[in-house]
Amino acid sequence: MSKLISETNPILKMDFPDPDVIFVDGVYYMISTTMHFLPGGQILRSYDLLHWEHAAYVFDCLDGTDAQKLCNGKYVYGKGMWAASLRYHKGTFYVVFVCNDTQKTYLYRAEKIEGPWRKSEIKGFYHDCSLLFDDGRTYIVYGNRQIYLTELDEDLTGPKEGGLNRLIVSDSDETRLGYEGSHLYKINGRYYLFFIHSLKERWRRVEACFSADSLEGDFEGGDVLDDDMGFRDSGVAQGGIVCGADGTWNAILFQDSGAVGRIPVVVPVTWNGGRIVFGIDGKVPHEMTLPVSEKCPAKEGEYEYSPLIDSDDFHYGFKWGEISDVTETKTEEKRSREKESYRRKYGTFGLRSIWQFNHEPDLGLLFRDDEEGKLWITTDKSSPDLNQARNTLTQRTVYPGCSAEVSVDASKLKDGDRAGLCILQGDYCWAGVEKRDGKLFSVMYSQKEERDVWDLSKAPADLPEEREITSEEEKKNRIFRFRIEVCFENEKDEADCFIQEDGKWKKIGSTHKLHFRLDHFTGARFGLFVYSTKEPGGKAGFSDFRIER
Repeated sequence: MSKLISETNPILKMDFPDPDVIFVDGVYYMISTTMHFLPGGQILRSYDLLHWEHAAYVFDCLDGTDAQKLCNGKYVYGKGMWAASLRYHKGTFYVVFVCNDTQKTYLYRAEKIEGPWRKSEIKGFYHDCSLLFDDGRTYIVYGNRQIYLTELDEDLTGPKEGGLNRLIVSDSDETRLGYEGSHLYKINGRYYLFFIHSLKERWRRVEACFSADSLEGDFEGGDVLDDDMGFRDSGVAQGGIVCGADGTWNAILFQDSGAVGRIPVVVPVTWNGGRIVFGIDGKVPHEMTLPVSEKCPAKEGEYEYSPLIDSDDFHYGFKWGEISDVTETKTEEKRSREKESYRRKYGTFGLRSIWQFNHEPDLGLLFRDDEEGKLWITTDKSSPDLNQARNTLTQRTVYPGCSAEVSVDASKLKDGDRAGLCILQGDYCWAGVEKRDGKLFSVMYSQKEERDVWDLSKAPADLPEEREITSEEEKKNRIFRFRIEVCFENEKDEADCFIQEDGKWKKIGSTHKLHFRLDHFTGARFGLFVYSTKEPGGKAGFSDFRIER
C-alpha cells in the first residue's frame, strides 16, 4: 500500500477552471482554461492528485492577432483558450482546445510533457471538446446543449470523410446552461461521457454522465453529482476523471468561488455494476486522503512542490534572453538538461513560471536589470485605462485571502503615465503613481459596474470609465511601495489598497468590491502595470515583489 496523504477540498484555492487530468507513468498531469493569459495552456504536475506544481506551458502565443496583442483598441478578455482536453496515446501527449476569438480548434502534440509542443489545427470549431483514441480511430466530442461525436482523419486535421458523425446527447431547453464541457472515455469496454449543465429550476452547476455500449449506440444517463459543499449554492461540476495510484478513481471538477475564480475540487469515484458513482452518499467530502504515487521523488517525507504563486526579487542570475548561457557545462547533454530546467522554471518569456501576461507581450518593451533586481516596462501606445495596458504581469490570488506588494520606480514616467499594482478583473482597482504636469501623485483608481455577473451585454471596452478614488501629491519620492490586500472569505470579495509611508502602511481610497463576471471570465489577479494616457515611451521599474497567503 502506498503512503497516504490528505488535503482539504477545494484543492489549490486558486483559479484553475475546466480541469482535465491524466495519469501517465505514475505522474498526474492537469490542464485548465487559461483564457487570455500568456504563456497559455498551463499544465500542472502531481504525485497524489491533491498537491500540484507547474510542469509546462503548451504555447507562448497563438495567432498573434491585434486582439491577442492588445493592439488598436482590440482585446480578447473573456475569450482566448477555453476548456482544453489533455490525453496521452502511444507515447504522445495531446492537447486540444478552441479559441473563442479566432473561432479555431487547435491541437498540440509533444513526446514529453515539457515539450516542445507542435501546433496544428483541426478544421472546424468544436466547443468544449475532448479527444478519444479507440482501436486505431480518433474521435472528437463537443457542443453546447447538443453534443456531437465526430470521427477525425488519420492526420487529425478535420472530419474523416465517411466517418462517424452524429448527435449523441441533447439537453432540455429549460436549463439555463445546456450540456457542455464534454469528456469521453472508454472504460472496460464501455463508453462514458461526462458534462456540466445547470438545474432547470435555478442556476446551479451539476455534473451529468451518459454511457453506451458502442459509439453507434444510445447514450443514456443523467445527473450524477448535485452538491455545493455548503458554499454559496455553487455546484461542483465539469472536469475529467482518472484512475491513479493504487487503482483509485477520482474526478477533478471545479466550483465557482466568487471573485477568486473557479477552484478545482477532487471527488471520489466508485463503480457499481458498471454504473459510476460520484462522491460519498452524493456529497463531495471536505477532506480527501489519497495514495502517493511510487514515482514521487521524495522517498521519505513529503515532497516539496514548487509554488504556483510566489514572491520575486527579479534577481535570476542571467540577463534577459540568456537562459542558454546560465551555466558552463561539460557535455552538450548536461547543457540541454539545464536549459530545459531553466525553461520550465522561467517559462517561455524568460520570467519565472509563476507569471503570466494579460495578453501576448511585446518583449521589446521589457528589460530586467538583474543587478538591481528591477523589471522595467515601457509603454508604446496611449491607453484609456488598465484594460488596455500592454505587458501587465499577473499572478493568481488565493482563497480565503492574500496580499501583494511591490516597489515602483517612477523616475522615468512621462506626463499622463500611470503605474503600480492592480487587482485585475472586470471590476478592477489599482494603487499606484500618476505623473501630472511634472509632478508625481500617489493614487487609487477603480472601474466598477453594477450589473448581473452573467450579463454579457457589455464588454470591457463598454464599461464605465476608470475612476479616480483618491489622489495625493508626492513631492520628494521617486520610488513608491504599494500593497493590495484581498479577502474572499464569507463572500466578502473585497480589496484594500495601501502605500508605505515612513515604514508604515497607509490605506489609499475606499474598500473596493470585486466581482467574477463574464467580461473577463477569470479570477482576480495581482498585476504589475504601466500605461500612458498621453504620450507613449514612459517606463516604470518594478522590484521586490512580495506575495503572502
